[in-house]
Amino acid sequence: MSEKPDPMTVPFGTVFCDWMATAPTADGVYGYAGKVEPYGDFTLSPAAHALHYGSAIFEGLKAHWQVDGSLAIFRLEDHVARMCQSASLLRLPIPDADVLRQMIIDTVEANVEEVPPPPGSLYIRPTLIGTEPNIGAAATPSSEALLYVVNCPVGDYFKGGVRPLTLLIEEQIPRTTPQFGMVKSGANYAMALSPTLDAMAENAAVDQILFATGGDITETGAANFFLADDNRVVTRQLDSSFLHGVTRSSVLALANDLGYEVEERPIELDELQEWAERGEAFLSGTAAVLSPVGTVLRGDSQITFGDGEPGSNTLRLRESLVAIQNGSGDDPHGWRTKVQT
Repeated sequence: MSEKPDPMTVPFGTVFCDWMATAPTADGVYGYAGKVEPYGDFTLSPAAHALHYGSAIFEGLKAHWQVDGSLAIFRLEDHVARMCQSASLLRLPIPDADVLRQMIIDTVEANVEEVPPPPGSLYIRPTLIGTEPNIGAAATPSSEALLYVVNCPVGDYFKGGVRPLTLLIEEQIPRTTPQFGMVKSGANYAMALSPTLDAMAENAAVDQILFATGGDITETGAANFFLADDNRVVTRQLDSSFLHGVTRSSVLALANDLGYEVEERPIELDELQEWAERGEAFLSGTAAVLSPVGTVLRGDSQITFGDGEPGSNTLRLRESLVAIQNGSGDDPHGWRTKVQT
């Protein structure tokens, strides 16, 4: 094993494990050799479709050490299904779900010695890129592709661990195109990059942009948005304008288990002040897990939720989620997939 920095002290996703898995297509079928290979570079044509026309999708999921000493991947089947859906919507060759699942499991088992102890985890990044060398194919999908899986030992996504975040409202620039938001593609994240960096440059306290084109809240650049109080958990209803987060669906299921009334509906900016006086806000995502929101900035106004600290309902939901992820709680929904260690 190569010497690497401590993943708990460096930026999220900058340390990579020693082993990866690759599967290039041949006649539209992904050919996985059934074994991992050393992490390293691969050759790509300068005319590859992904480099010119954005035919690239990915997933992000995690494996966690369990309290009994085993290792489990969280919601593997759901991430595999979402990646296959993204490939279909981007008109890329769709991977066989069993092949993708096995590639993920194989990399985790090969990199088991690099999985950090809690609160760290192993971040798993399956990626699929169009590789057909054709720069005249702007209106044609790539007939060739490469599927690969790399792993990263990680700590917290946001600096400072579990702390209240500050969000800046963006009402003019959309998070993505309304018809394409549910695809986990690199292009969608690129669209959010410029307004996020501009906001952080203007105000160092800003952690994320909350996109709310025309006053209609969708999501941040990397997480879904929730409101909560002692009785209700509210988030935007599913549509094609934003990513259908796997953690989002986990939170809604757990909220229902805990007796909250779950509402999936439009959330308007004008609601935030009222909720701030009596409720809480938080973000959910594979990388972010469940992160409390303390302050929302809108123009010259500042909306502070409660006393600005993590709310009790946010923490309750987070603890319920983490308990399933680390094996300290029951798994009534069958979300854990154990792997060999």
